[in-house]
Amino acid sequence: MFKKNKGFTLIELLVVIAIIGVLSGLVLVSLGGARSKARDVARQSDIRQIAAALELQYSDDVQYPAITVDANKRINSTSTTPTYLDPWPLDPGGGSHGCNSSKGAYCAPVSSDAGPEYCVYATLENGNFFTASDSGISTLGTEPTVLDTCK
Repeated sequence: MFKKNKGFTLIELLVVIAIIGVLSGLVLVSLGGARSKARDVARQSDIRQIAAALELQYSDDVQYPAITVDANKRINSTSTTPTYLDPWPLDPGGGSHGCNSSKGAYCAPVSSDAGPEYCVYATLENGNFFTASDSGISTLGTEPTVLDTCK
């Protein structure tokens, strides 16, 4: 008497695994744009938080705190507003890049002493620049190079 084996053949298992692989690949590709948009929303939120902290510091001291930047125009987080913004927000994309039209850092166009104005910005993944200044918040198509171009 022959005993009937129950179960799946190797071919059937490989076909199912291949189908699952193709479907998961399609899902990951379709989520790429959503991840990019989510990082941009986080960058915009962080720039708004930095601006709010600077405004709160202004209400205390009647001047904005000095914003110092490194050679790549990245903001030195230890010199700004530890009272109202601690810890300093990190870029959701890693934050290790410079500010010259590359994503990944919170930047200011010039280093400045404490004074009556400021400008901070982040590069969005679509190439635009999300800026906050003493004049308000805006999106620019070109990188701010001096305080006046942030407005």
